[in-house]
Amino acid sequence: MVDRLKGKIAVVTGAGSSGDGVGNGKAAAIIFAREGAKVLLVDMDLVRAQQTQAVIENEGGAAYAIAADVTRAEDCERMAATAISQFGAIDILHNNVGISTRADVLEVTEEQWDHIMAVNVKSIVLASKYAIPHMKNSGSGSIINISSIAGLRANSSTPYTTSKAAVIGLTQSMAGDHGPDGIRVNCIAPGLVYTPMVAPRMDDDLRQIRKNAAPLGSEGTAWDVAWAALFLASDESRWVTGIVLPVDAGLLVTSPVTYNRLSQQTHSGEG
Repeated sequence: MVDRLKGKIAVVTGAGSSGDGVGNGKAAAIIFAREGAKVLLVDMDLVRAQQTQAVIENEGGAAYAIAADVTRAEDCERMAATAISQFGAIDILHNNVGISTRADVLEVTEEQWDHIMAVNVKSIVLASKYAIPHMKNSGSGSIINISSIAGLRANSSTPYTTSKAAVIGLTQSMAGDHGPDGIRVNCIAPGLVYTPMVAPRMDDDLRQIRKNAAPLGSEGTAWDVAWAALFLASDESRWVTGIVLPVDAGLLVTSPVTYNRLSQQTHSGEG
């Protein structure tokens, strides 16, 4: 630990893990705390958020857990207010919640479409809507959104691909809108990361295919995504905004395999 976020206040949505192990939001929250940030942990499931809180506090860090549905404006307003009441500021917002529905436009229902857009896109709008005024008051801030390589290349889940492409467009628009306020907005596009979310749907053969698909030939974890989030949250990226950062072992530059066997998503979360 080198205190890269010393004195910062971070809000992490999706801060619990959807199963045993460490998902993207949990990993980011733990790394942020290890680097000196005080972290508001937000999850639909309070117990999951409290489990992350316990890890952070056991390591000597500071965190506070709340339950919230970030597709609801009133919950996002309460989330921002809690960060201010508990810690006094919001310097970092890490929008991590997400789900996937495997379907094409003929198969997807209207309800499924609306739900995935609410969770994957609307949640970012609402969380940012209530965090940005506090960042403006302090003259700076960093917002990190989670997209996917599916937002950059077709995936056999049209609703998911569409939502993650929307996250990229939203990130770029927000970067332009709020750069004059000193607020940076970037997004990460994870590749075939092995997390508690995907573990139940992975056999050994599929895991090996995923490992071999990219040039680096290794399996990514939530920690790989979290280290990228740390860079974007820290002052090391002070001159970086509006970017899409793939964390995918080089998969995007070489392989179309994501469209075929590797799309095993059903209804699920990001981490």
